[in-house]
Order: sequence, then structure tokens, then C-alpha cells
Amino acid sequence: MAKSAILKSSLAKKYWMSLTGLFLCLFLVGHLAGNLQLIFSDASHFNEYALFMTTNPAVKLLSYVTYISIIFHAVDGILLTIQNRKARPIRYAKENASANSGFASRNMAVLGTLILVFIVTHMVNFWAKMHFDEKMPLQTTQIDYQGQKYDFYITTSVGKDKYIPTNLEQSGLEIRNRTEFWDKTGNLKITDGYKDLHKITVAFFKDPKFGLVATILYVLAMGVLGFHLWHGFASAFQSIGLNNPKYNGLIKGAGKAFAVIVPFLFAIIPIYIHFFAK
Repeated sequence: MAKSAILKSSLAKKYWMSLTGLFLCLFLVGHLAGNLQLIFSDASHFNEYALFMTTNPAVKLLSYVTYISIIFHAVDGILLTIQNRKARPIRYAKENASANSGFASRNMAVLGTLILVFIVTHMVNFWAKMHFDEKMPLQTTQIDYQGQKYDFYITTSVGKDKYIPTNLEQSGLEIRNRTEFWDKTGNLKITDGYKDLHKITVAFFKDPKFGLVATILYVLAMGVLGFHLWHGFASAFQSIGLNNPKYNGLIKGAGKAFAVIVPFLFAIIPIYIHFFAK
């Protein structure tokens, strides 16, 4: 990738860094909208959202573009940092970097590395479990029938097959491929269940031993993201040539608002779950 024509010059690297960065900003908005259902909606809606995001072909294609963008953005940033240091191998005898640039702009590489570490751990704890964990639970609910409560799986069906008793032996059913309900006698697929990502997420941040630590680390990671966006959002527009005295103030203002609001909203989700969710 380092020898690719699209990454040969410093200008090209900055151009692609900006494009991938702005695309990832759009991803953050979409991801935030989905995650806020953990606060403002219920488990069923969140799990329906999770199913849609992992099965819809268009969304899956967009997910692959996002993964590539993250890798490309990270590699591009590393190459830019190395190239900039090679361009000036000997530091000035006396320099005052803070007088010419802010904290975020001077430490974009460090901030980006911390964000990459967070992304990897975040995907291990949630994305990997959602896709590959054989013990991933299916969503269940309790239904009151004649004064007694019974546990049922919630399925994607509408009508009589919407709820299936968790005691599958009595129903003559079995679960295959982690989410599919099959009639054992007729060897016929009946319906699908919902992977309970809501339950996994709540359990992660409410864990008696590590829940508070996980919540604090998540909030700190969002602080790092905010600093990264504080400089990156506005500079991305400048790098791709959208630099006009008439609009620079507006772009910088919007960038700072984005850098504060989006990480803040992400941060309140684990706080709400740990301290207030049931």
C-alpha cells in the first residue's frame, strides 16, 4: 500500500486521509443513531436493528467499505507521520509547538492509535460475539398466562409463530445455525430468532467486577475521539480543497460541535446502562 500511486505523495495521503475520515464521520452518526436505542427504545427494537444491520445486503456492503476505510485511514495516518518526521529529522533547538498548533493537531497520530485500539477491543467484545459466538443468546420474553409466567423466544415471524416456548422438547423443535428454529419431525425450518445483542451489551457494562471499569474506559475513549475530531473534521475539508474564507468559520464551528456532541452522546450510553438500566 505504501508504494501505491494513490499514496506516493504527501498531498495524496492527506487527500485520502480526509475522504476516509469524512466517510467515517458519517458512519459515526449512523452508528450513534442505532446505539441510542439502548437508551430511548427497548430490547426488541435494538435487536431488530442489529439483525437488519447484519443481514441487509446494502448495509453489509457498506460495512465492508467502513472496515476498509478504517484500515486505510489508520495506515495512511502512520505513513504521513513517518513521512513528516523524515522530512525534518532534526528538531529545532528551540521550538514552541503549542504556540502554533493545538493539542489535538500535534497529537493526531497518538489519538488515532488509541482510537484504533478501542475499535479493535470494541469489535472483540460486541461485533465478534454477534457474528461468531456459538453461545450468543437468543432474545426471550416472559408472557403471563392464567396467572403464571412462561418464557418464550421472540422470533421474526408474525402471528402464531411469533413466540416459541423455550422448552423446545415439548414443541418438537430444535435450534440450528444459532438462530433457526426447525421442526425435528418434518425437518422443516419454522422461523428465526433474534440474537440478543441488547442483553450482551447491558451485561457487559453492568458486570459486577468489570462493568464500571469498562464504562470509564469507554468514556475516556470517547474523550480521545473528541480530541481527534476537534482537529480532524475541519482539516479534512481544507485538505480536499474546500477552503473558502466565507465558509471556514462555519466549517470550524460545525467541526467543533460535531467533536463535542457525537462523542458525548456515545459516552452517555454506557453511563446510562451501568447506573440506570435494569
